Amino acid sequence: MSEYDGKQFVGIDLHRSRSVIVRMTAEGERLDAVRIVNDPMALMTEIGKAGEAPEVVLEATYGWYWAVDVLAGAGAR
Repeated sequence: MSEYDGKQFVGIDLHRSRSVIVRMTAEGERLDAVRIVNDPMALMTEIGKAGEAPEVVLEATYGWYWAVDVLAGAGAR
């Protein structure tokens, strides 16, 4: 969990082997931006930093099913 305890919004740009994840406040302040290797545990770790039930936007053209399953399991909307 991040030190910021307000509502967080997460943007994910999902690519074939790596993805970029950006966490922001409701006011648009960037809290974090990371690049991960596409792996369910790596995604779960980053989403866990966004607190309970973060709002998530996922941009992907293919191969996104595994990521949606991880996000749903983490309580993301």
